[in-house]
Amino acid sequence: MLGKKARSFVTIMIIVGLSALLLRTAIQKLIVYNVERNQSIAQVNLKLFYTALENYAKDNKGVYPDNISQLTKGSPVYLERDYLAVSSVRGYEYECRRMDAAGYNCSAEPVNCNLTGQKIYTMSTGGLIITEDCDKK
Repeated sequence: MLGKKARSFVTIMIIVGLSALLLRTAIQKLIVYNVERNQSIAQVNLKLFYTALENYAKDNKGVYPDNISQLTKGSPVYLERDYLAVSSVRGYEYECRRMDAAGYNCSAEPVNCNLTGQKIYTMSTGGLIITEDCDKK
């Protein structure tokens, strides 16, 4: 038969174990929520970028800007924020591999695959967005 102190110790260990399990589950759900939110924000930001680029081209006889400053510092301002200048926005880094008068190719990639995002989004001239898993890259 267990003594009173042994029963108290077993009870405390069960409570600690259950608390650890609940905490792990809560943290895992929080990470999943943050990843999904970061991915949604990355898609929205690319769509904002697309809209700014297309509006610029529409106002300039089909000619796209050569650099982001034409969107953020020109008149009118087509884009409120320079996503390419900051290191990351909500766990995603943005870059444009191509931005010239004929078109563009821009992407949003997670800073840490599976921790800040699971998808890479690439957008080309005309607004086509391609999605791929970051862990397959």
